[in-house]
Amino acid sequence: MDDFAQLVERVAAKAAESARLQLPVTADALDEAERRLGFRLHPLLAALYLKVGNGGFGPMDSLLPLSGGPNLDGVEAAVEDYLGRIPAAGADTWWSWPKGVLPILDWGCAMFACVDCRSKDGTVLLFEPNAISGQDLSLAWFVDAGSLTEWLETWLAGRGWYEEGVADEGFEMALWPEASARL
Repeated sequence: MDDFAQLVERVAAKAAESARLQLPVTADALDEAERRLGFRLHPLLAALYLKVGNGGFGPMDSLLPLSGGPNLDGVEAAVEDYLGRIPAAGADTWWSWPKGVLPILDWGCAMFACVDCRSKDGTVLLFEPNAISGQDLSLAWFVDAGSLTEWLETWLAGRGWYEEGVADEGFEMALWPEASARL
C-alpha cells in the first residue's frame, strides 16, 4: 500500500456521498494530461483522479475535472484552465501564472485552490486576485495548506476556512513566499 492509500480510501468514502462525483480517469488520460501540462501531477493528486474521481468531490463537491470539457457548473477543467493562464512566449503582459501550479477548485469570484505540483508536499495555494491593487500579482497567492494531505484532512474533518463558522474563528492565511520568484 502506497503512502497515500489510506487517505485516498477515506476521501473516496466521503466522495461517494456526492451526487456530483465523476468516474475516475484512466492511466492513459492522466498521462495525456501530464504531457499537455508539461509536468507531472503531485502523486497524491494523481491518485485522487485515478482512484476517487474526475472531479465533483472535495470542498463544495467541486474539485475540477482533470481535462476535457467543463464541469457540471460550466467551469473549465484543470488542464485547460492552467494552459489558458500561461501567457504566450514573448507576450507583452504583466500577467503571469506560476509554472507547475494547477488550479483544482474554483471558489468563485476569480478565486482558485491550486496545487503546487513542483513542491514535495503538494502545497495547496489560494489564488485570490481580489486581494491586490495594482499589478503585483505575488500578493494574490496565499498558502491554504502546507500539503495536499493537510488540505484533504481539513476537508474530511469539516474544518476548512470555507466551512460555516470557521472563518469567524480568526482564520488567516500567509502569503505564499515563493510567489515573487515563481511568477
